[in-house]
Amino acid sequence: MVEEEQKYEVDDTFVLPDLSATAPVGGRVRVLPPMTLVARYLDTVDLRLARAGASLRHREGDEPPWTVKLPTGTPGVRHEISRAGPAGQPPPELVELVTVLHRGMPLTPVTVVRTVRHAHEVCAGDGTVLAEVVDDRVSVLDHTGAVTSTFREVEVERKAGDRELLGRIGSALRDAGARAGAFTPKHVRALGPGAQAEPDLVAPGELADDPSAGDVVTEAVRKEVRRLLANDPLVRLGGPTGGDSAVHQLRVACRRLRSDLRTFRPLVRRSWARPLRDELRWLAGVLGGARDAEVLRERLRRTATADPLSPLDPDAVDRLDDALAQRQRQALAAIDEALRSPRYLALVDALVLAARAPRLTRRAATPAARTLPKLVARPWRQLTGPDGVDGLDPLAPDDRWHAVRKQGKQARYAVTAVLPAVGRDARRLARALARVQDVLGEHQDAAVAAETWLALAAERPDDHGLAVTAGRLAERERDTVHQMRARFPDAWHRATRRRRTRWLP
Repeated sequence: MVEEEQKYEVDDTFVLPDLSATAPVGGRVRVLPPMTLVARYLDTVDLRLARAGASLRHREGDEPPWTVKLPTGTPGVRHEISRAGPAGQPPPELVELVTVLHRGMPLTPVTVVRTVRHAHEVCAGDGTVLAEVVDDRVSVLDHTGAVTSTFREVEVERKAGDRELLGRIGSALRDAGARAGAFTPKHVRALGPGAQAEPDLVAPGELADDPSAGDVVTEAVRKEVRRLLANDPLVRLGGPTGGDSAVHQLRVACRRLRSDLRTFRPLVRRSWARPLRDELRWLAGVLGGARDAEVLRERLRRTATADPLSPLDPDAVDRLDDALAQRQRQALAAIDEALRSPRYLALVDALVLAARAPRLTRRAATPAARTLPKLVARPWRQLTGPDGVDGLDPLAPDDRWHAVRKQGKQARYAVTAVLPAVGRDARRLARALARVQDVLGEHQDAAVAAETWLALAAERPDDHGLAVTAGRLAERERDTVHQMRARFPDAWHRATRRRRTRWLP
């Protein structure tokens, strides 16, 4: 569940305005009875969760009472996951969701917040709750239950309404004297400056006008580490599959970071980068089975319905999908086991340290604009040379085309990594290489799918209907392979135009 809310600072003299005018025509405002909520927050002793914008709490009056909130990168918008459990024992599932934040450190009570809440629901004519406005009087309690500080705030949470409604409510609150400020969760205010210190994971920033090569390396590492760790809890939650799933994003982050460490090899300490690349290869491998099953299941339905004039046996297609679903369940179980392992916890620790301070060589101090194009030239030459596209026979086996695809991906990742230093010319090449990768990726997916459909049918030799359907699917996939080979020369020609490659030495 995604929670979207806005906070407003108010003093003790503030009077909540009449919100009726903010409701849509035919709507109304429903006033709920006051309630008292007591929330106990858990964190590490150094407040790793709070500093990262996350929280784990038990709140009396909620059902279920345990809640984890995770940042999304957008102020006021957080992932909210709640589970049942006794007051003294946080559900293991929720503790695991914040693994990349606590990284094995014990979670203990750090603050208690008591809130006296007056809630107002802005409703549509049919009673649907569009937004909730709560006037909270908050007391911070110590371990004896004594009040150590108090504050008051108004929250507006979006429910079924749109952002325009939130804007009208916000205007009414400001007109009444409320002050819109930075989004600061209650427990962060309660914990004080320590909870507002910098998080352990250093976020990407803005590069200087004339960055060093090391500056670009550092930002590239931070970007992919951030992507990897942000998708960890989403993978654990078992979110949507296919397309741009969390499993896919986690795997992409592994691959890009490994690629960047390889491209920037002369700029990073080998003794530091090599073990990191090895562990990222391990994690990407674990993720591979689930991602492959995602792609194949999505492709199965698309290929099966590609020609409405020549429909396939839907029951046979379902049997193929069932077999892939079984593979996917096994692969997801392997991911779950890996993410709970000490090996993964050690990798997360290493990634957080890597984002804070990559181990660079002396050459990293040189100007990026002078150094980085030379590093990109190496994967570019491999892609364009006799072992790459120049030696690619249109009738070559699928494996040969796949090898070029991997070279193309390495070159594209390298070009993308140096974009902040090279600018427009590199951006042009990156876009063109993305189109090349689209062609080669579709070629590879079709080739793998054709083999998979036939292999699944071979596992059930007595299922003749399945064999026929798998054969027809394989024919369609091979037709796609031929189409992609025909499209490749034009995509490659566009990518290698001089205006896109002139910055390469």
